[in-house]
Amino acid sequence: MTLLEVDNLKVTYQTDDDPVHAVNDVSFTIDEGVNYGLAGESGSGKSTVAEALLGLLPGNGTVERGTIEFDGKDLTSLSAAERRDVLWEDIAYIPQSAMDSLDPVMSTGDQIAQAIHTHRNVTDTKACERVRELFEIVGLDPNRVDDYPHEFSGGMRQRVTIAMALALEPDLIIADEPTTGLDVIVQDKIIDKILEIQERMDSSLLLITHEIGVIAETCDELSILYGGKVMEQGSVDNVLVNPTNPYTMGLKNSFPEIDEEDEDPVAIPGSPPNLNGEPTSCVFQDRCPFATDECGESHPDPVELPNRNHRSACHRVKESAQMRQAADDPETWDIPDDGDSESDRGEVILETDALEKHYEQSQSLLSKVRGEDPDHVKAVDGISLSVRRSEVLGVAGESGCGKSTLGETMALLEEPTGGELVFDGEPYEYYQDGNQREFRRKMQIIFQDPFDSLNPRQTVRKLVGEPLTIHDYRTDEKEQAIVETLEKVGLTPAEEYLDQYPHELSGGQRQRVAVAKALVLDPDFLICDEPASMLDVSLKVNLLNLLRGLADTEDIGIVYISHDLASLVQVSDRLAVMYLGRVIEEGDVNHIATQPSHPYTASLLSAAPEKDPTADRTRVLLEGEPPDPVDLPSGCAFAPRCPKAQESCWESEPAIDETGDERHQAACYFPEGDDDPTTVDTSATDSDGASSINADSIGD
Repeated sequence: MTLLEVDNLKVTYQTDDDPVHAVNDVSFTIDEGVNYGLAGESGSGKSTVAEALLGLLPGNGTVERGTIEFDGKDLTSLSAAERRDVLWEDIAYIPQSAMDSLDPVMSTGDQIAQAIHTHRNVTDTKACERVRELFEIVGLDPNRVDDYPHEFSGGMRQRVTIAMALALEPDLIIADEPTTGLDVIVQDKIIDKILEIQERMDSSLLLITHEIGVIAETCDELSILYGGKVMEQGSVDNVLVNPTNPYTMGLKNSFPEIDEEDEDPVAIPGSPPNLNGEPTSCVFQDRCPFATDECGESHPDPVELPNRNHRSACHRVKESAQMRQAADDPETWDIPDDGDSESDRGEVILETDALEKHYEQSQSLLSKVRGEDPDHVKAVDGISLSVRRSEVLGVAGESGCGKSTLGETMALLEEPTGGELVFDGEPYEYYQDGNQREFRRKMQIIFQDPFDSLNPRQTVRKLVGEPLTIHDYRTDEKEQAIVETLEKVGLTPAEEYLDQYPHELSGGQRQRVAVAKALVLDPDFLICDEPASMLDVSLKVNLLNLLRGLADTEDIGIVYISHDLASLVQVSDRLAVMYLGRVIEEGDVNHIATQPSHPYTASLLSAAPEKDPTADRTRVLLEGEPPDPVDLPSGCAFAPRCPKAQESCWESEPAIDETGDERHQAACYFPEGDDDPTTVDTSATDSDGASSINADSIGD
């Protein structure tokens, strides 16, 4: 039975210039009990569809035509009061950013109770009981209902929003990028929890995401959107296994996978279309390698394919088999194939030895009077690494493992509290002693969110040119340097971007401006802190290829920090895996990707989603959260969550020793592939008496 039917939906945004035609005649249906995915690059219109459905379009957004019927009611014709009765009760929403969607001055439990009281006439006691029940359902401690959002981790906050969405047992859950920015282990937990609860409630799901792998493992049907148009739709198996639209082929090929380390993902060149006018030709023609004259004359109508439940909007859909084969070749997309050649690594440019960054915790007055030593958060705790020129070192780990603090300490944005750091032959004390400008010119950092790192009141010309002025570098040819750098990062022709502001650019373009700002000084070293975590797959691959090319051609060293193992495998030469401030595995990226030695690394790799919906991946759901960094357990910090932990793991911390190959080291007493038994000794407990988990319990 049909639960939701969207028919010929058209949404426009009024601007000071021309109207933006964000959604153009989008149609799809969701039946009861079906998980439906909306996928596409940034600007494709997928979030606008959800906002129209929920009645959350901004003031300048208008539904021009079409209908949105939910359970027989046209949502576009409802009054505000009537719509409020439907939302939360029948349709619930899980937003992208949990921190932005939760009230920071209300406890999490009160926020959920507020939603319950709004729609149900229940006592405070009943509402509180329901909140505690919801916390248990989503895997949160019910005793924390009085905690505030800032007291939870990112993954736990997202689970609070899930609990709020489930409070009234809705028939449809709309999840808009619910795992964007979360590490793979937390993402796996969140998706698994949504599916578990949804199955229990027998509800339907509309999942909006740019992660093809998440849709492949979660949804039954999907629509691929581009330029506000549906390019391909149908069952997930049909669309993702045998795509018939060039855009779907490009999107799928852009998705990096860990088991394809020898095959680089193929990025779609170019940028999304300008939607200031209603499309009169195929919206993908400017980026499509298979475009013909017919594509410039009209946008194709969806064609019903012989396979049941499969439609595609392409003038050449009958040639899809040949296009699929050609789409796997980078040269089809005018991307040169670099082959298997590796760059020649130069001399070591950065080296750390037992580097530390500890943060002192505040003390009570009584503790100070007693002379007690303050506690410390050991964010970076004795890390020894080296990076050569023309080399990319990937740093991986869960949120809170210390990888961003490591990058900031390497960049001297945080002062080391111990250990050594040598850059370009000089200790960090040399740069702190009056040579900071030299250090800042040679080493640059690219942050995660270009919205936060780019001044919104400056044009691209000013943003990229400002470092030249500060460092008095190439000032006699400033305009030329700006143009050359913008074109180096793929913003061509540069003249089109010079006078634009950050809000006028797409997410990928903004991140390229951030990269250009770092490169304009011709640095010797780049630290990239999650620069692609907020980008969709095609833009992400373009950025990864750009950084890989810079390392190969510009003779610079790069540290690439990310929780996305698939991206790190594609861009890195070597990989360092961090857990609670320490490197627990390090080595050649291909060795670690194919033969991980540490159980934690194996869990990270196993949590990466598959883009093939027919693949059978067992979710690895590590029990619990990382220990309190102020009060770490004795022995190995990973022991409380490790499926192989034994008594010796609780007694002393393993050193990072060689695993028989000089290119691969791991800090584990019982590495993967070891002949020692892998069943946990249930008598081994942590300091609080909590037993370790059994190996067979992973995935339960």
